[in-house]
Amino acid sequence: MRRKYWILVIIILLAAFLRLWDLKNIPPGLWSDEAMNGVNTIQANEGGGWKVFYPENFGREGLFINIQALFVKALGHEPWVLRLPSAIFGILTVLGLYLMTKELFFGRVAVFSAFFMATSFWHINFSRIGFRAIMAPFFLVWGFYFLFLAMRKALIEMPKAQVLQDLAQRDGASRAILQQENMRVLAKSGAEAIWARPDVLIVIAGFIFGLGVHSYIAYRVAPLIVLYPLWIFYKNYRAGKLKESACAPCLIALFIFMALVAASPLLIYFAQNPADFFGRTSSISIFSSPNPLAQFSENTVKTLQMFNFFGDFNWRHNFRGASQLWWPVGILFLLGIISSLRPYFSRLTLSSGAPTRIQNPVGARFILFWFFIMMLPVAMSSEGLPHALRSIVLLPPAMIFASLGLEAVIGKTKHRLEQWKERFPAKLFQINRIEQELKILLAIFLLSVTVNAFNQYFMRWVGEANVYDSFLGNETKIAHWLNDAPKNVKKYVVTDSIDTIDLTGRPLSFMPVIFITNTYFDSKQKEKNIYYLGKNEFDKIDCPTHCAIIPVESGPTIYTIIRQKVPGLIMSASNGFVVLTK
Repeated sequence: MRRKYWILVIIILLAAFLRLWDLKNIPPGLWSDEAMNGVNTIQANEGGGWKVFYPENFGREGLFINIQALFVKALGHEPWVLRLPSAIFGILTVLGLYLMTKELFFGRVAVFSAFFMATSFWHINFSRIGFRAIMAPFFLVWGFYFLFLAMRKALIEMPKAQVLQDLAQRDGASRAILQQENMRVLAKSGAEAIWARPDVLIVIAGFIFGLGVHSYIAYRVAPLIVLYPLWIFYKNYRAGKLKESACAPCLIALFIFMALVAASPLLIYFAQNPADFFGRTSSISIFSSPNPLAQFSENTVKTLQMFNFFGDFNWRHNFRGASQLWWPVGILFLLGIISSLRPYFSRLTLSSGAPTRIQNPVGARFILFWFFIMMLPVAMSSEGLPHALRSIVLLPPAMIFASLGLEAVIGKTKHRLEQWKERFPAKLFQINRIEQELKILLAIFLLSVTVNAFNQYFMRWVGEANVYDSFLGNETKIAHWLNDAPKNVKKYVVTDSIDTIDLTGRPLSFMPVIFITNTYFDSKQKEKNIYYLGKNEFDKIDCPTHCAIIPVESGPTIYTIIRQKVPGLIMSASNGFVVLTK
């Protein structure tokens, strides 16, 4: 196996470790939005079956919940089971980012992009939480990978002599990389497998891209991004750069058709239920503010600065207020944007130096286009900005920008060293030693990025009391205590909260307990002797002899009310939460 593939394997293993290690305990607890997904899995597995769209909790696309339902059915009602699909999607996104970036740029840029994604606190965090949003980057990178691969397979390959001639016109810093890449491509021979045909690849690309509509509301802007590569593809077709068998208009139509096929279940649902299409977005949109344009400008600034200065302040989404990128990676991110903007006004064409890959400036333009277009759904909402979850669709281009920044630094450094070697041949030994030392420095930097990611997530973030509270750690403890409690004792879970998200009217705070104890249906509640009562239902408590009453919120008011309803209760907090027993 080539060295670069070993490096990729190491990166994927690193990504897997950072997303799977101690998943049963980290994050602590189970946040109510995750738990609502879990309750829906109970409904799907034991009740009404899978849905395209689940209207509770402001509405959620059903694909992720249905996948979670499979895991819950196989592995049980535990928080980590709801989060395991997220971890798998996160790991596969790292691989997909490598493959997609390799189609756009060089292999080394792809390796750096995958590495930065694998070690990103931002991506690690959401890969360990049961939110459907983690699927959005997955479908984007894999959909575009197959699209760019199909476009490359449709291109006419240059003769070897022309490739070498074009290489001679390039600067010394990139010549060796380009030559190695093109020689590898030109050395391939023989018939390609069926999966390498442009029409087959375009079918896969369109279907995967269309499935992304089932992931997260911000994904609905993604069709705007795909217009750019499709336009480039058509332009190359008109310029006669495609094989005779490749009909770009036909392939573009096939891509759109397959995307519509994949998205059609949800599109049909929204046509029948138009109110669910907007859900909560209308209430948090900039258009509900007095000055939408000013609000949009403010939101854009907040979103742009979060990569390097102040990030999401929600403990569930981030290490409260920390920049979304570790500061050295953030600097590389800025350098990558700058290097991508330089050729922005150059001619839109495929690079002649690498005929079988889409190179800069087209690749850089595409990433810039992705970054700024996908910022629109973030900037057009006005809740809790900067918002790491809503901005998750910006993760792939951010990682690519960071890798382009690092590649720019490496390229400039190698160019300068080559100049020194030509100008100072007598100092060749010292220059070679400096070159080796710089390689060691690069390895130390990459190691420090890994160590920082582990330290920030597994040591600093998880140790914060705010994180425990943000994930409803006590409610999760209550659920596990109820699972171990004797079935012959009546157990009442009570709250004085009036917040409801369930179509049955149950309060939000009950959801972690309901999922973990698997007591959504009345039959299960009777079987396990666990009952749920809201603020106005305390009169239903039937406790003549023995019972246990567990408030999911701690407050003097609820204890007073319960003791008035049921005299003779004894309060205990030995388990870390309050239990009233008789």
